[in-house]
Amino acid sequence: MADALRVEALSVRLGARTVVDDVSFAAQFGELLAIVGPNGAGKSSVLRALCGLVPYRGLVELEGRASAQLDEATRARHISFVPQHSRLTAALTVREVVNLGRYTHRSAFARESEADRSAIDGALADLDITDLSARTFPDLSTGEQKRVMLARALCTEARTLLLDEPTASLDIEHALRLFESLRALARRGRAIVLVLHQLEHALAFCDRALLLSQGRVLAVGPAHDVLTPENVRALHHVEMVPRAAPDFRLPERR
Repeated sequence: MADALRVEALSVRLGARTVVDDVSFAAQFGELLAIVGPNGAGKSSVLRALCGLVPYRGLVELEGRASAQLDEATRARHISFVPQHSRLTAALTVREVVNLGRYTHRSAFARESEADRSAIDGALADLDITDLSARTFPDLSTGEQKRVMLARALCTEARTLLLDEPTASLDIEHALRLFESLRALARRGRAIVLVLHQLEHALAFCDRALLLSQGRVLAVGPAHDVLTPENVRALHHVEMVPRAAPDFRLPERR
């Protein structure tokens, strides 16, 4: 089976600066891959290049097909991006927002089909937000909005999901519930690539990690092999203290 995502010698320039330099890695279906590193390491620029939001040099393959050779709609059916912050301010209901993810499967003026309804209902159920369907998006909490935006990404039926700092601004319960949803999506065969600042989340929830430093790959591999005391000290100038932080988990559902 082809990799969900394969990247070779990816480089991105923003103005006169090279912010991503010769980055190579692969992501597999069924796994969570964390992209980690200090501020300015190029993490978000990698995600934006992968989904075609910024120009890049190098090779990006989606399920064995060169992304540059795919039209926009086909690319969107392979890979979907969830930004850190939504700029959506329109007074749309949650269901209407999630329905926007179906744009790759129908023409602009086509009626909602049975396949559309099934995809929307499934995405709402997967993110446990069916009860929010009639709520207005701007009235939701930050955590609820993040789940809605992820549900919209699911509606594209893309098998590879890119998330930029999905737990930023979330309290501990909402962060844990989001990771619970992401693990469930991975178990059902999706590839999840996410930018994280919290190294403890990468260690606790992600299968592999890509560690960036000044736009270049410092290490890539199993999360516990990448996020070593030596690497963390070199990049973040702090010491990892084993088992120093409190641990949390969601209570079992009854």
